[in-house]
Amino acid sequence: MPKKGNSSKRSSSSHASAGASSSKSASNQGKPSGRGRAEPLIGSDEDSQHDTASIISSVSENRSVLDEGGEADERTQVEILEDKLKEFIDLTTQKSSQGRVNSFDALCKAFSAKYMPDFVAGRRMTLLDCAERGMKKGRGAEQESAAKLMALLCLQLGSVADSESIYRDYKTYLLSLMADNSASPSARAQVSSTLGLCTFLADCDLAEIVQVMLALECVFSSSLRTPENAVISADVLRLYSAALSAWSLLLTLLPPRHIYDLSQTHIRRLVQLLDSTDVDLRIGSGEAIALIYEGARMFDEDFGFDISTEEEADDNDGIQERDSASRQTTEMDELCTKLRQLATDSHKYRAKKDRKQQRSSFRDILHAIEENEAPDIRVKFGKETLDIDSWGCKHQYDSFCQLLGSGMNLHLAQNDLLREIFNLGSPLLDNASTVVKIKKLERHHMNMAAFKARSLTRGKNRDKRTAVF
Repeated sequence: MPKKGNSSKRSSSSHASAGASSSKSASNQGKPSGRGRAEPLIGSDEDSQHDTASIISSVSENRSVLDEGGEADERTQVEILEDKLKEFIDLTTQKSSQGRVNSFDALCKAFSAKYMPDFVAGRRMTLLDCAERGMKKGRGAEQESAAKLMALLCLQLGSVADSESIYRDYKTYLLSLMADNSASPSARAQVSSTLGLCTFLADCDLAEIVQVMLALECVFSSSLRTPENAVISADVLRLYSAALSAWSLLLTLLPPRHIYDLSQTHIRRLVQLLDSTDVDLRIGSGEAIALIYEGARMFDEDFGFDISTEEEADDNDGIQERDSASRQTTEMDELCTKLRQLATDSHKYRAKKDRKQQRSSFRDILHAIEENEAPDIRVKFGKETLDIDSWGCKHQYDSFCQLLGSGMNLHLAQNDLLREIFNLGSPLLDNASTVVKIKKLERHHMNMAAFKARSLTRGKNRDKRTAVF
């Protein structure tokens, strides 16, 4: 039986260093058809794929062109990128369904890799209309990409007021699409993530948060009603995992007293998900349990610990408190036994990668519940460091990482809204890079002047040359 201990942090820390990702420039090397006719831009899926690759190349090579001393300055590169994005915004209405998907994917990748609040704010209604049209009229992959674009727009606008406006306008449709069993499970999974992120960024009141959490709970709780021998597809399991992750993200916004009340009913339900066949759903349920224990212990520091003594209270209140503590301790003992099994799982029918990921995650979760240990993670990006010292902060960071991918470090450095969420303060001025850019520009002007002088000199000497036989 675990005894109460002092809150401590793990000594092992994970270091994530920021690195700018570079991608090779995609060029259209397709050969012309036998009749020599060129394919139209809007009607061709293959051209859309090449355009998708080229936009990512433009995003990642903006800095490399400057570093290599190219003739185009930064402003020119930004203009090229914006023109390309305008083209993809127009292509979201083309007839080809795969072309629309490629256009949405290109916009999502660009907004993940770059922070462009002015560009997005100037085309706010156009971009939102494109995302709404993609979710309402599209199917499958198009709905999925359009839903992801809406979450990125909330983050790009960088304002709680804008996020709240988007949440109010599209909340009803997002809820209906998430609950629509006829829609694609992959699309519903992304809609669940988008709904959770929009609610989180909109800074809603407690009633709104609880309403969205109930809708998300209905989605992932349906896995508990599935027959034991039923085969569940990977897309449906992804839907359950995404809904549970969004539910856990909103859980970090609840006050400690509400989490304490929630623990009386939800821990038993989450424990049942630990038997899922999907590793992500098992880890997600374990982290949700850790979040509940962390929040409940903010309200009652003795939550789940054995605090029994030889003295017994005679009044009814003391008896009720003792019975409640005894029940919590029994549930915690059973939970720790289950977590310990998952932390040492060596079943060969699970993939080796899944076993490694599961054991690592559940060791941390077990320490959090048994010994009240918090994560101790340091994320380095540029000259700054983000310290993650709670399960709530860790889950928030993981949620935004899932949305932004490799662009997370750039947004941590530049995105005002994201920096406010993680208490990083105002963005730092990158004086070093500014000086380098100025030197590059000066060197470019010097080369141009030298080229002009050399051309004039050669022009004068060209008339005085004599022919040699």
